[in-house]
Amino acid sequence: MIEIDARPFPYSFDLGKAALVIIDMQRDFIEPGGFGESLGNDVALLSAIVPACQTVLSSWRAAGGLVVHTREAHQPDLSDCPPAKRNRGNPSLRIGDAGPMGRILVAGEPGSRIIPELAPRPGEIEIDKPGKGAFHATPLHNLLQQAGVTHLIFMGVTTEVCVQTSMREANDRGYDALLLEDCTESYFPAFKASAIEMIRAQGAIVGWTASSSQLLSRLDAAPARLPG
Repeated sequence: MIEIDARPFPYSFDLGKAALVIIDMQRDFIEPGGFGESLGNDVALLSAIVPACQTVLSSWRAAGGLVVHTREAHQPDLSDCPPAKRNRGNPSLRIGDAGPMGRILVAGEPGSRIIPELAPRPGEIEIDKPGKGAFHATPLHNLLQQAGVTHLIFMGVTTEVCVQTSMREANDRGYDALLLEDCTESYFPAFKASAIEMIRAQGAIVGWTASSSQLLSRLDAAPARLPG
């Protein structure tokens, strides 16, 4: 059993029953020229967390932990993209439009791919999700149940939107979830800070939070999970 000195109180999990969930670290959100930048955002804020995420992912893999990658991506015909989502706001590029990295937020397009630094490996779970949450209209819950997972460690972007939504969905399905504070980010730093406070409020009403160093110090000392 691994115990982390998290907030608001210690978080304990069995590595064999845990998964690292990496939310939407895809080119459309992280790199210049993608959907995030087309909305007027500074993508450098998000790319700054990549080294910390790499370190956690490398250690988690070395320990034999299960890894889940999500991408916010729609079918090419946009049949899973409600008009209200596509038409909202006044972006220079809408979902499905052709951009510098191919069609915006469409599965299989270059922009929808996970950044090379965190690219999935064979055997890791990959989920294309049509909404903000990782569980909505995806097979994720069934896959986690089949693997015997009860605890989820979250990284990714953006904190207040897809990460927080996924953690709330996880909470409703009975998972104990931990967010790594330095491995998540928002285009709006104040939104990240508020989301973190909301997640751990009222006795971890949504989940726990901790730094990646707190996880790594315990993970490096834990015995590796055996395959199968």
